[in-house]
Amino acid sequence: MSELTILHNPRCSKSRQTLQLLQDKGLSPEIIEYLKTPIDKEQIKNIVELLGLSSAKDLMRKGEDAYKEQQLALEEDETKLIQAMVDTPKLIERPIVLANGKAAIGRPPEAVLAIL
Repeated sequence: MSELTILHNPRCSKSRQTLQLLQDKGLSPEIIEYLKTPIDKEQIKNIVELLGLSSAKDLMRKGEDAYKEQQLALEEDETKLIQAMVDTPKLIERPIVLANGKAAIGRPPEAVLAIL
């Protein structure tokens, strides 16, 4: 990943707004469409750490059908939670911006400005 990276889903309005916000600031992030180019276990683990989350579960979209189908609300094993995101990337909260050795979730999009 480059100095400035966005894990992006072009179908998500918050993801599009966050990308536009970065571009409006004159920035050209590396765009990773993580549903087409999935990220691996180490990258997810790193993002969880950079975000300061207590659990990988905090990086998951709990409203997704896959979250309910896989009964992830009951899962406590971090390795299994991370593997679920590798296997089903749509479970990953979006968008995520990585910059300056930090990470931020663009909800709201302006939240990413703190790490630039």
